[in-house]
Amino acid sequence: MIYDGRVVKLGLETALLPSGQQLDLEVIRHPGAAAIVPLHDDGTVTLVHQHRHAAGGMIYEVPAGVRDGNENPALCAARELAEEVQLEGRLTLLGSILTTPGFTDERIWLFLAEDLAPAPGAPEADEYIEVVRLPLSTVLAMVRDGQIADAKTICALHLAASELCTRGERVD
Repeated sequence: MIYDGRVVKLGLETALLPSGQQLDLEVIRHPGAAAIVPLHDDGTVTLVHQHRHAAGGMIYEVPAGVRDGNENPALCAARELAEEVQLEGRLTLLGSILTTPGFTDERIWLFLAEDLAPAPGAPEADEYIEVVRLPLSTVLAMVRDGQIADAKTICALHLAASELCTRGERVD
């Protein structure tokens, strides 16, 4: 163990490749997270415009957050939806992604939230969040033109659009 932080643990691990070669790798261990596309009945989605120091400032993202230990991803999604955007709703698992498997085991479970209703909650003290509500089609255009560059957000939005298309619903 090199570093044991609040969210990540960095270690030097010995790996054995399928070729039989052995090497030392720096690996970040992460508890995982959940990310949610809150889809309103009118076809709009709620995003957060959040300050991310490592990204250099404000970026657009779907609401998301880190699991508490081995917290069930759906419970994490419901908690984060309430905390970050003060909503609750019916969750559908869209899938999960490995964020950067070259050096971390972080997995993010992606959800679609529908039948939304107001919920009590507030962002954590270390978060600066502006809540934004835009048409899904506008948000997908923001991905195409580079205004949204966050990987989990791009994956979640495209999986949500795919889910809606599978159901025969329009994504205008």
